[in-house]
Amino acid sequence: MKRSEINRALKELEAMCRKHCCYLPPFCGFTPEQWQTLGHEYDEVRECMLGWDITDYGKGDFDKFGFSLITIRNGNRALPDKYPKVYAEKLLYLKEGQYAPNHFHWYKTEDIINRGGGNVLIRVYNSLPDEEIDYESDVTVHTDGRAYHVPAGTQIRLTPGESIHIQQYMYHDFEVEPGTGAVLLGEVSQCNDDNTDNRFNLPQDRRGRPALPSALQRIPRCKGMKYKKASALAEAFFCLHGQLYSSPIQP
Repeated sequence: MKRSEINRALKELEAMCRKHCCYLPPFCGFTPEQWQTLGHEYDEVRECMLGWDITDYGKGDFDKFGFSLITIRNGNRALPDKYPKVYAEKLLYLKEGQYAPNHFHWYKTEDIINRGGGNVLIRVYNSLPDEEIDYESDVTVHTDGRAYHVPAGTQIRLTPGESIHIQQYMYHDFEVEPGTGAVLLGEVSQCNDDNTDNRFNLPQDRRGRPALPSALQRIPRCKGMKYKKASALAEAFFCLHGQLYSSPIQP
């Protein structure tokens, strides 16, 4: 991504937070120069991967394939004695026309809450024992105290204030309902580890063809997604054919 794209995404998310009276912790505003002067008192930010995620999933088309996130709090399952938190919280920002691809989590469960703006559509599938998408079985959905069943591949609409519970191994993706505007989401979950706990997989139709529009078909399938986080200095990493590559920041 270009530095100008990253800066624009940061400003848009900050503006959305202000619009909906969602205030950010101080470390979200630290400059790269400030980070160079900060010592071990801020190790929790570094070691628990707090701060900004701006990603285009390695596609170079952020307005179509992109997500802006802030991890506000998190534990670290690799360092449980040092960081005993068993929970995490994020803010997520999605614009109209953006798509965040289909994936599940092996470890964490999460609630996704529409904090304001437009309506978000979350497509859900169960997974099979081999971790592929289950196109047949109905999905049990939990939204704001209500449990019900929907056919595989159903998009759940969340209007502002509504939420959905995402269980382990439940495939889900994100997009904004056209005509409703950008959306600010909250995520409350178990400890989050984007290095090891994302399994991406695009859906296909019964003939093995991608079941999404052609513009959304070229996201690589992979078992991991990694982001380098550093408040105002954000650089996306993406997974391609099982390996991690850097998506360099361009001037």
